[in-house]
Parts: sequence; structure tokens; C-alpha cells
Amino acid sequence: MVNAAGIVARASVVETSETDWDRMIAVNLKSVFLLSKHSIPLMAQIGGGVIINISSGWGLVGGKNAAAYCASKGAVVLLTKAMALDHGSQNIRVNCLCPGDTDTPMLQSESVELGISYDQLVKESSDERPLGRIGTPMDIAQSAMFLASNASTYITGSVLIVDGGGLAGSG
Repeated sequence: MVNAAGIVARASVVETSETDWDRMIAVNLKSVFLLSKHSIPLMAQIGGGVIINISSGWGLVGGKNAAAYCASKGAVVLLTKAMALDHGSQNIRVNCLCPGDTDTPMLQSESVELGISYDQLVKESSDERPLGRIGTPMDIAQSAMFLASNASTYITGSVLIVDGGGLAGSG
């Protein structure tokens, strides 16, 4: 199972409305909780399974004017680790992908929210990455396929950063 829901509203804590906070927590975190809560018993009944939670690079490091987003995605990282500890004995592996900026409708809507062109956002983000580009949906899908495959049967509770090296220089 892949938990891949995500929304962002760019704002500091002071600027974030309670409605926006609740919405981001519901979509970005509560959805992972609910899908996992109802899938894990079924996986246990059939002898195991794989859960891949999609967080974000900003779930590992902070991002400017993205307080609720960072909080919700950071919680997904730690929920992943807790679930791996709780359900490994049931042969259920739980891992987390943390993508960087990826060419998706969410990034396109974020450029509108930031008031800059999508091309400018892509250029700025690409310039910050050692690989010199933003991610593609296929980059993220292939990473998820690896975590779901038999090539990763001894990996659980891990976080895989898929961001073209964007966080490589972070402490």
C-alpha cells in the first residue's frame, strides 16, 4: 500500500488558519493513519505486506512559510518508524519516501500560491540540486517500486530521500 496524499498551503504558524492547519493534518497525516489502521489487519491475515508512506524532504528539515506542511510530513516520518517497530513481527515492512520538488500539479499550484511562474520555480529548485533538475513522477514511482519489491526485503523503518541531492548538504 502506498500512502501518497499531500497538500500544501504556504504560511508561517502565525499566518496559518486553524482551518488550513486541520485540513493539512487530515490530508497529509490522518489519511496515512486511517489507511494503515484498516490495511494492517488485512496484511497480517495474509502473512505480511508492504506500506510505503510518502512524506517530503520538508518532513526532515524545515521549509520557510510551510509550518503546517512540515509538521504533518515530519509526523509521517515518525509514524512510519513507529509502525515498522509495531508490525515487523507480522511480516509487514513500513518505509517512507521523502521526495523533493517534483513535477506535479501540487508543485504547479504552489507556484501560483507563491506568485511566481512555474518555470521560475522549476529553475530555482533545479539550481539548488546537485543533479540540476526537479524530480519526475517516475523518479518517485521507481523508488516506491524498489521499496515494494523483493530487492528490499530487509528494509523497514527507513526513510529514502529522493530529491536529486537537494538535502545532501543539510546537517
